[in-house]
Amino acid sequence: MTDYFVFGSNLAGIHGAGSAKEAVKNHGAVYGQGVGPQGKSYGIPTKDTKLDILPLSKIKPYVLSFLDYAKSHSDDTFNVVAIGCGFAGYKPEDIAPMFEGYPENVNLPKEFIECLS
Repeated sequence: MTDYFVFGSNLAGIHGAGSAKEAVKNHGAVYGQGVGPQGKSYGIPTKDTKLDILPLSKIKPYVLSFLDYAKSHSDDTFNVVAIGCGFAGYKPEDIAPMFEGYPENVNLPKEFIECLS
């Protein structure tokens, strides 16, 4: 059983600030890898390779892929930060609906849970 730190990343894998920097320092995120499991973390891109903000329609497939991964790793726990709500500039009500129907091994941030309630 592994506890994963799920953070907002960019497709270039430049984990230089915010939750991405935390993921590198404390959870094994790999510099240069912007998507998926890495160490005891999982990156969900909210920015592209040029660090421009991805539209919500481009973020959603990455969230759905993460949810599939979490479902297939039901013995692990996934602690999601408020991805997209920091440097990407989205609000919880923009991102939270993407997590609708999340599995019980996924812990969402309070602000996402409030939006889904």
